[in-house]
Amino acid sequence: MIQPDARSRLTPHDVALVVEWVGGGRASQEDVDIWLLHADLDEVLDRPEVIERVTRTPMPGPSDSLFFYVVVRQALLRFGVPDRRIADYCAALLREFGRGDRAFRIAPVDDHRHQYLVDILADAAASSGERQFRVLVHLGDYALWFAGVFPERIEARRSRKGGPDLSYYDALGRKGYAEASDHWLAERIGLADVFRTAGDQFATLRAALNAASAQFIRRAA
Repeated sequence: MIQPDARSRLTPHDVALVVEWVGGGRASQEDVDIWLLHADLDEVLDRPEVIERVTRTPMPGPSDSLFFYVVVRQALLRFGVPDRRIADYCAALLREFGRGDRAFRIAPVDDHRHQYLVDILADAAASSGERQFRVLVHLGDYALWFAGVFPERIEARRSRKGGPDLSYYDALGRKGYAEASDHWLAERIGLADVFRTAGDQFATLRAALNAASAQFIRRAA
């Protein structure tokens, strides 16, 4: 299950980079320690010099958690979504779905591999209990990831083969998150509010990821 944990997964190297970016010079460990005592990390991650540097710093650069959080956060702010937990969740989704074939599985270890939304829908219909909850979340996650990062693939399929357009992904992604938010397990794991917001604002979240998708693809290349 994806968790909204991008900010909590920042590495010591990430923190040192951020201190350097906002301080204008190489940071010692003492600089980092002092900064951690006094800085508001959330406010600092929103600063323009951080978004400017996060996409230009050569390797070894920011971790996936830092990179995706800063880029996603700025995109969501431009689209009127100020909720940091939503930015955390979307960033974690991009981080996790960029690894191996995780995007096509309900969980990192799962016997079923789904390439199309219709396959995930069939799995949800055939499942119950915790499995059905996880499948519904994955329906939202997969729709947001694929339509958010690869809208040109969807358009190419639609043009060549009459495939569904982005509105189809919006509708099914919204359905997955909305139904997951109403499941009792969503409240238990503390994600009901995240899923509810993601369902209510799915098209906006997807459009924000569309706007930033070129940066995501460059990161993966």
